[in-house]
Amino acid sequence: MKITKICCIGAGYVGGPTMAIIAQKCPHIQVTVVDLNENRIAAWNDEDVTKIPIYEPGLSDIVAESRGRNLFFSTDVETAIDEAELIFISVNTPTKTFGKGKGMAADLKYIELCARQIAKIAKDNKIVVEKSTLPVRTAEAIKSILDHTGNGVQFQILSNPEFLAEGTAVDDLLFPDRILIGGDASKEGVEAIQSLVDVYANWVPQDKILTTNVWSSELSKLTANAFLAQRISSINAMSELCEKTGADVNEVARAIGMDSRIGSKFLKSSVGFGGSCFQKDILNLVYIAKSYGLNEVADYWEQVIVMNDHQKRRFSNKIVQTLYNTVADKKIAFLGWAFKKDTNDTRESAAIYVADDLINEQANITVYDPKVAGDKVFSDLNYLKTRSADSNKERVSVVQDPYEACLNAHAIAVLTEWDEFITYDWNRIYHSMQKPAFVFDGRNVLNRAEMEKIGFVYQSVGS
Repeated sequence: MKITKICCIGAGYVGGPTMAIIAQKCPHIQVTVVDLNENRIAAWNDEDVTKIPIYEPGLSDIVAESRGRNLFFSTDVETAIDEAELIFISVNTPTKTFGKGKGMAADLKYIELCARQIAKIAKDNKIVVEKSTLPVRTAEAIKSILDHTGNGVQFQILSNPEFLAEGTAVDDLLFPDRILIGGDASKEGVEAIQSLVDVYANWVPQDKILTTNVWSSELSKLTANAFLAQRISSINAMSELCEKTGADVNEVARAIGMDSRIGSKFLKSSVGFGGSCFQKDILNLVYIAKSYGLNEVADYWEQVIVMNDHQKRRFSNKIVQTLYNTVADKKIAFLGWAFKKDTNDTRESAAIYVADDLINEQANITVYDPKVAGDKVFSDLNYLKTRSADSNKERVSVVQDPYEACLNAHAIAVLTEWDEFITYDWNRIYHSMQKPAFVFDGRNVLNRAEMEKIGFVYQSVGS
């Protein structure tokens, strides 16, 4: 099937950027991104393209190039589904907060709603593509729903997981390590796979487009994130040992990273990983293993999460202990709230949990992040339901100036590795703070020697 119209259900961190790139590279294909969230669609359509809801370096320029030409953002879900030959499902799959699998399994209610809506609207044959991160065998459930509509429409279900790192999503889409497409081995399934291959082949070399069965494709996504998160938790486990023994975790990481069997990526110790994928996908993997009675396998992967949670608590405990075992009514400046640089995504950010711990100790926290708005900071804290929203506002303030954040602070906690932090006038910051002036570098972005020369009491993770 030659694809001329694509619909993507879900205008979030995956759907929006992915469809923008497809539209740019395939000007002959009409790409429509739909979402029921009117405010989100309005933001994607804002005349000021810098105000689109997802911040990724280079994304706004790409959206501006294609929007209105062959890239459209709409709340008219039914029309987009009806007209498209190929439909991406890119909706949220949060971890269940209730019932069987609570805290581990993926909640597939939005996926099921999409499948039922497609089944209801479709009048001709469609290719339906899983783009959300889903547990193994989800395609089977989608196919079951679509194949029992009774309207004679034929559906082919493909798995096309995303492998995007927030902050580098545009480059990841333009120059992917691989594109993975899973589908049935039937004649119709092979034809559907080829239709999607032909879309990506407009800019991705053929040798980087891998085709598998659906189940292998689904599991590959979970496995990739589990392996990456495992490396982070491994180096973070070593960071605590380094602190106890006098070793420097950065030197250890550099030494082992030069081993060609290991490599240097994802060996930077920190306050812990965040984001929407790693924790959710590992918990999903744990649930799948347990559901098959593979308890030892589940315990192994669950320990990656245990180590990550420990690292966050260890960081907040270090702040309290260093500040003479009390931070009550002391001002702590947070530089960074996003879970990593070059994104406005705060999901599972370590900053949220460190802040929550310090608020419990009655600290006063002032937050500065170049891309995260104040209402998002409070939304993140309120979501934890540790205390009332009013109590959070009593202890937390959000400012637009890093120097204001640090003014009269007893300590600074660096929670995101924004490049701009390195460029600050740290002499000015030092002289504006309470003395002794503490810096807790949770991302190992600042230079210890330079900070100590200025007069800071500097502490990083693992050295």
